[in-house]
Amino acid sequence: MLSFSTCWNSQRHSDGEEMVDEILDMGFDTMEISHGLKISLMPGIRKAFEAGRIKVSGVHNFCPSPVELTIDAPDAYEYTSHRATDRHRAMALTLKSIECAAEFRARYVVLHLGSVPMGRPSSALTDMVLEGKLDSRRYVRKKIEMIKKREALGGLYMGRAREALAQIAEHAEKYGVPVAVESRSHYEQVPSEREMVALMEECAGPWIGYWHDFGHVQLKANLHLLDHYQWLSRMRPYLIGCHLHDVIWPERDHRVPFQGSVDFDRLLPLVPPDKPIVWELSHRRKKEDILMALPLWKAKYGAWG
Repeated sequence: MLSFSTCWNSQRHSDGEEMVDEILDMGFDTMEISHGLKISLMPGIRKAFEAGRIKVSGVHNFCPSPVELTIDAPDAYEYTSHRATDRHRAMALTLKSIECAAEFRARYVVLHLGSVPMGRPSSALTDMVLEGKLDSRRYVRKKIEMIKKREALGGLYMGRAREALAQIAEHAEKYGVPVAVESRSHYEQVPSEREMVALMEECAGPWIGYWHDFGHVQLKANLHLLDHYQWLSRMRPYLIGCHLHDVIWPERDHRVPFQGSVDFDRLLPLVPPDKPIVWELSHRRKKEDILMALPLWKAKYGAWG
């Protein structure tokens, strides 16, 4: 199943049906209702869905966007937060997202679990890569320092995330919609790869699984934090679906496929054809680039088109 995320065009529309029309006109018949979507767009989306004009593959938490936020901020509230009020708000919004997914007979809800408050060491590594210092002695030293600090701090925050996920899974089972824990783009986010493996081994089942974001994982691969092929191979048994976008080396992600360096030819055979693949593109990407890429995509990867 090939799907298209509303994160590309939801901010440009005041009518949900017009937003759907734009997606349909580009050649997609299925969409993911993403974070940042204004609640005012929901009536038009419902109208198009009930008329059978569009299918909904899934929902990305939080959806619809919290009414108190004026920008698209999927990490505004985290299950890992020190503030109980933020954790409670994150939970309430997530439960609503699951109910939204059930309404549209969606196959999944994508979750971000949170972060560890340790600054942005991944961004510092990226800056060094841009300076031509990848795998220099200083770079390796900084990378090891980051990993050690993250490992030392991670237990508390991962514990909060696990606690939240248990409650979320109960709601997912009640409404019949699995939740998918997304791979993140920065090492300070939760879960790390080690934590993700442990989480899936412990919790994966009918209502909890893994969501692979090609761009996020490629960003980490570009920092030499992991091997993209090996990681996807390891997580394949838990896979619910994928976000797909290209990456212009080393850090410019959410690009149109074939504009960057992600090796889709090598990676896509690891994805079972029945798993949803969602094009998740920045709102800055040009429509003409999407229209050029889609027929090429379908010609190369028909099983996921």
